[in-house]
Amino acid sequence: MTDAAPLVSLPRLMVEPIVRAALLEDLGRAGDLTTDAIVPAGLTMNAVIAARQAGVISGVDTAVIAFGLVDPAVTVTVERGDGARVAPGDVVIRLSGPARAIITAERVALNLLCRMSGVATATAGLVAAARPHGKARIVCTRKTTPGLRALEKHAVRAGGGSNHRFGLDDAVLIKDNHVAVAGGIVPAITRARAYAGHLVKIEVEVDTLAQLDEALSVGADAVLLDNMTPDQLAEAVRRIDGRAIAEASGRITADTVGAVAASGVDLISCGWITHSAPIIDLGLDDA
Repeated sequence: MTDAAPLVSLPRLMVEPIVRAALLEDLGRAGDLTTDAIVPAGLTMNAVIAARQAGVISGVDTAVIAFGLVDPAVTVTVERGDGARVAPGDVVIRLSGPARAIITAERVALNLLCRMSGVATATAGLVAAARPHGKARIVCTRKTTPGLRALEKHAVRAGGGSNHRFGLDDAVLIKDNHVAVAGGIVPAITRARAYAGHLVKIEVEVDTLAQLDEALSVGADAVLLDNMTPDQLAEAVRRIDGRAIAEASGRITADTVGAVAASGVDLISCGWITHSAPIIDLGLDDA
């Protein structure tokens, strides 16, 4: 498998509105009633966010921003950034400053950090399972949590995967319903080619080798080989012969990804790494 591109942090301009909206949702109309009632205004504390299980970290920036938005007086020190592997007990973030702010921001910070670390960890598991068997890269899909797509796709990269489309305007991806409306693979690709700009790639989903031959006959840039067996995928790769990018998809798990990768496909797309990945347990403890 090829190495993933170096991980680059998302601009704060993109991340802050997401975190701010989450904090506003949590604070509601009256703020943190419990903390404001119980914790003295001048009290300070030291705390850590630490791993309670093994995994790959992502979403550190969201936690840093959450504490800073509640009170800029909170000092945040990152011990392990996005892409870092952690074991139980490893400290990810150290905090010091106003106790009220740290406790108030805790849940939003952990919600985002645990969620994104779960996506990164799920991705890393698939990447590791595929690596010995071929060159294929693990890629995500548009099956993301509404409002969190940028963060979840960043988490995929933190786990060693790559990104598919970010939205409907990235590229043309002709799915089965498009083919049905157009009356076939060839007319669908022909219409897309006439409509799209010269820099826009065209990918088409195919379910059979006959459909694959049609897609290749009109110059598809990429083919999404959906729900094919490993033997069918290997034959598809042979027929493509480098003329298009070969992408496999369809209920791929850590148990099946090795056989899929061994077929020689270029990409393996998987929706569950973003829509169903379990969180990684991280917790905030007094230090």
